[in-house]
Amino acid sequence: MNTLVLTVIGDDRTGIVNSLAEVVAHHDGNWERSQMAELAGAFAGIVVVTLPEARAADFTAALEALPDLTIAVHDADASDAEEPDSRITVELLGNDRPGLVRELTSVFAEQGLSIEEIETGSYDAPMAGGRLFEALLMVPVTKGTDTEALRGALEKLAMELMVDITVGDLGDD
Repeated sequence: MNTLVLTVIGDDRTGIVNSLAEVVAHHDGNWERSQMAELAGAFAGIVVVTLPEARAADFTAALEALPDLTIAVHDADASDAEEPDSRITVELLGNDRPGLVRELTSVFAEQGLSIEEIETGSYDAPMAGGRLFEALLMVPVTKGTDTEALRGALEKLAMELMVDITVGDLGDD
């Protein structure tokens, strides 16, 4: 079996996900995992599929034939992925301003941690005026992670930016 990661982008319209699913099924593939969203009128998604190796070239050609979509296909070997010991969630909520994502993600980069998932959004603050920004991150950690340094860096960032940062269990035993 061949594991492929697809990145898909295009103008949002009805039937995009179904078109992708039809191509996967037609080539005896299995839709393993995906994350997709419509943002500002654009559709963006990432999909992990497995399919017989003999079908990969035809599958890729069929994806290229889908109208009005840009699709990149990447080979992935799922067996090479190292499973983390645990995952933490990090939530940020504060007044919206440029640079928040950069400053938050730099903490994880400095700690040598990769962000598995990130979801962000901004909205009008009820009754207070202005805009609020929120972020939710899922971050895998291993036993070698210095959780005290990570916690300290996030607390320092929260104070500097005057935002609330909530960290799920860091596994401090």
